[in-house]
Amino acid sequence: MTKKKMPPIGLGTWNLRGDACAELIHSALDLGYRHIDTALNYNNQVYIGKAIQGFDRDKIFITSKVRLDQGDVEDVCDICLKELNIDFLDLYLIHWPDRSKPLDVILEKMERLKKRGKIKAYGVSNFTIAHLRDCLDLKASIFCNQVEFHPYLYQKELLEFCNKHSIQLVAYRPLGKGALLNDPIVCQIAQDKTRTASQILLRFLFQKQIPFVVKASSEKHLKDNLSLDDFSLTKEEIIALESLNKNKRFCDQSWSDFDYRRL
Repeated sequence: MTKKKMPPIGLGTWNLRGDACAELIHSALDLGYRHIDTALNYNNQVYIGKAIQGFDRDKIFITSKVRLDQGDVEDVCDICLKELNIDFLDLYLIHWPDRSKPLDVILEKMERLKKRGKIKAYGVSNFTIAHLRDCLDLKASIFCNQVEFHPYLYQKELLEFCNKHSIQLVAYRPLGKGALLNDPIVCQIAQDKTRTASQILLRFLFQKQIPFVVKASSEKHLKDNLSLDDFSLTKEEIIALESLNKNKRFCDQSWSDFDYRRL
């Protein structure tokens, strides 16, 4: 099964529910979005499945995720496929690292899912360099690592490690949970470019060739998020945005394992 290239702009669906979820996704697809990002615990896959009916499946990139405390990764994949009413996932992610679970067995099952055509690629989310090294030691074909990434959390070492090992870094929470929208430097660049602050932050990732998933609550926001290819940031503006790094996470759960290091 041929793996599709991940679109640079994806629609995040965390906290979207019911018919409103289906309507927003339908609008997004009409506008040109081609990557829909979900997970079993988002409890919205049935509505996403309804929204994508009638669209060419081969032109839509669908990502779902499994938390390792939800059960067997193969069983969860089958549930995702049934809820989404599709035959395969373009990308299936381990949502969070869990070193209490046998990584070798989990990755073997991911490979089996790929061979059986149920997924086109598999990857991880919220993995540190140490977690990724564990995967690479097992010769795993990790397609991507989806992590929180924005100017306040500019994970330069992780980005460089992923690039070195041909692992695509994918950014979530690219607006820093909205905190960056009021940052003076971001706002000044937005004013200079006659753009919104969110467009500046997304263009920052776009220019770095980092795919991202971003939420939107209205058709205007959906359109704004897509309007990134008719302007660019200067080298100086990129450096100014990078300099905002303060290692600030907005997504740090009780089960996070961000402190994991290897000797």
